[in-house]
Amino acid sequence: MAGSYLLLAATLFCIGLFGVLIKRNAVIVLFSIELMLNAANLNLVAFSKLGMFPSVSGHVFTLFTIAVAAAEAAVGIAILIALYRHRETAEADRFDSLKG
Repeated sequence: MAGSYLLLAATLFCIGLFGVLIKRNAVIVLFSIELMLNAANLNLVAFSKLGMFPSVSGHVFTLFTIAVAAAEAAVGIAILIALYRHRETAEADRFDSLKG
C-alpha cells in the first residue's frame, strides 16, 4: 500500500526535477518546484498514516509546507512579473542582472 504512494511521489518528484533542470521558462521552473514540494508532502502524509506509529504529525508538516509553498509562489510570481516588465522575457537565462 505504501509502495504505491512512494512510487507516485517519486514520479512527481522526478517530473519536477526534470522541469527545473531542463526548462528555461521561469514560470515552468516555479511550477516544477511546486510539484517537487507536493511529492514531499505526499511522502509526509503516507509515512504519517501508514508508518509504524500513525499520527497527525505528517499532516501538520504538510500544512506548514503548503503555507511555505504558497508564500514562495506569491513572492516568486511577483519577482517574475517585475523582471518581465523590465526585460520582457520569462527565460531564466536572461535574468543575469544579479551576477557580479
